Amino acid sequence: MAVQITVRNVAETVRNELAARAALRGQSMQEFLRGELERIASRPSVDLWLEGVRGRKEAAGTRVARDRILDARDRDRR
Repeated sequence: MAVQITVRNVAETVRNELAARAALRGQSMQEFLRGELERIASRPSVDLWLEGVRGRKEAAGTRVARDRILDARDRDRR
């Protein structure tokens, strides 16, 4: 069952930017925002994602030293 959501006190500049993005997609503001909300809700929160990463890291039982990571990054940039 669909529900209605009201958001108050949105800055005019934010509203204008959202309206412009909706227009670029040929959508109404409502269609655009519903799509964005669905996209956000379909992904885990940052906290849940980090929890999963930490769990996989712990389960793997491996650890890479900070210096090795930075050295690999620097080599890749050359």
